[in-house]
Amino acid sequence: MAIKKIELENFTVFDKMDIQFTEGINVLIGENGVGKTHVMKLLYSACQAVKHDTSFSQKTIRVFRPDGSSIQRLVARKNKGGTAIVKVFSDTSYISMKFTTRTKKWDAEVKNEERWEQQLSDLSSIFIPAKEILSNAYNLTEAVLKGNVDFDDTYLDIIASAKVNVSPGKDSSERKKYLDVLQKISDGKVAIDNERFYLKPGSQAKIEFHLVAEGLRKIALLWQLIKNGTLEKGAVLFWDEPEANINPIHIPVIVELLLLLQREGVQIFIATHDYFVAKYFDVRKNNEDKIEFHSFYREADKAICYENKKIFADLDHNTIMETFMKLYHEEIGLVVR
Repeated sequence: MAIKKIELENFTVFDKMDIQFTEGINVLIGENGVGKTHVMKLLYSACQAVKHDTSFSQKTIRVFRPDGSSIQRLVARKNKGGTAIVKVFSDTSYISMKFTTRTKKWDAEVKNEERWEQQLSDLSSIFIPAKEILSNAYNLTEAVLKGNVDFDDTYLDIIASAKVNVSPGKDSSERKKYLDVLQKISDGKVAIDNERFYLKPGSQAKIEFHLVAEGLRKIALLWQLIKNGTLEKGAVLFWDEPEANINPIHIPVIVELLLLLQREGVQIFIATHDYFVAKYFDVRKNNEDKIEFHSFYREADKAICYENKKIFADLDHNTIMETFMKLYHEEIGLVVR
């Protein structure tokens, strides 16, 4: 199991938090500003730190992009002068990071990094941001390195992963089934020419990615990551708001695809505000699927709290369900009048 648990103390919006994860699909919900994306970015940084040329603290800086590349800005603001501690655990190892408001640049105290690299050396991970980026991929990495534009590493990394040459090998029957479905939705395959991305509808001329609807671009990206082997057994997928700009009619297909990837050994983390995404996991899962719903919420004192359940509707703090029920009652009220 790649990611088993994360412990946080005085990090951004969190005072103290201990979150356990499933090896299957982890669905993070909660209102804006409760730290869902922060948790996923930290986990992604830890996954990337298995590379011998990538440090946990520096990757965290490049993913969060605080001013001046100063990790001290990630200490919880209401705890002035406090110490931030992050620990990420797998089944076999852990990696930790500690820093204060006096820590310079990314010079955090990182522990157990060498063992983390050794134990998880074969781990691959990918983070799909909420905003589609492939349509702006041309020379973006170079522009960021020169300081002309400012994008965090999740965008640069997804471009690099999507550029991997499509595997010429034969797809498994299950994988081919879902690649075919995605191809029909996006109306074509992904093509790359001179570091620019295109959609190629069958025998027709290729179409520039920025001329394709954003929702279809995201589905085409998923096709590319599956086809080129980025998403395979042992990988970890992080996807921020998969529902963004997606036609609701395609949500069941995306859920089915994520369930398939989980069955093939991909650990998945998604953050969502969408009722259909969350509920379809309940509806479409089978008894062997491993799915957990993680709800982040604020208590009366504004502290961020957390709960997790295996069934979406069983969450005691569920802003998605609460909003859905409010709409339902308003609709019933209209009918009664």
